[in-house]
Amino acid sequence: MLAKKLLTVPLQSRFIHSSAMANARTARIGNPALFICDIQERFRTITYEFPKLVSTSLKLLRASKPLNIPIYVTTQNTARLGPTVAEFDEYLQPSNPNLRINCDKTLFSMITPEVKEKLPNAASEKPLDAIIVGLESHVCVTQTVLDLLSLGHRVYIIADGVSSANAEERHVALARLRDAGAIVTTSESILFEIMGDSKIGVFREISGLFKETGKETKDALEAFCSASKI
Repeated sequence: MLAKKLLTVPLQSRFIHSSAMANARTARIGNPALFICDIQERFRTITYEFPKLVSTSLKLLRASKPLNIPIYVTTQNTARLGPTVAEFDEYLQPSNPNLRINCDKTLFSMITPEVKEKLPNAASEKPLDAIIVGLESHVCVTQTVLDLLSLGHRVYIIADGVSSANAEERHVALARLRDAGAIVTTSESILFEIMGDSKIGVFREISGLFKETGKETKDALEAFCSASKI
């Protein structure tokens, strides 16, 4: 009898863990935040489909204004790897009320002490629905996602907005992060989910953004989101 009880404990723990993970994955977005991970000039010529990564990230940055989405931005060792790409400059100004932090780091994870100070405490405050784009998928993105999950936040990885120098790394990283509890989705899907209703006041503006960026979105999906790449 004792042996049977001991055997049931791991099964119960796994069931509770699986239930909690399922609940997190099916929860609707209520507190979105955009994380821009190390999209820097030095990586432009060595990253798989870098221009498409930039176009997806820029679309989300543009949507962040009407949707009032907080933005967290990091760079990795700018002295060696250069600044964030110039395409984002308009959204990284200190005057942008949505910009929570834009900082350099040596940690691979975005969740440095400085960034962590700017995050809500998921134990006592509403956890973030952290939306992440950037690079590299298997290094800084992976470690950021794991840290955010460990802090109690939900994480949405934008499949058409993360990349690595070697394209094959993306598939492995996304599979691992799904198993860890992250949700893999697309840039357009996440914006529709944030809006939730076509009656929302900014729907027309976001719909116009979708139309304007339709070709770029299609190209990014073809590059990043075929069945063999996610």
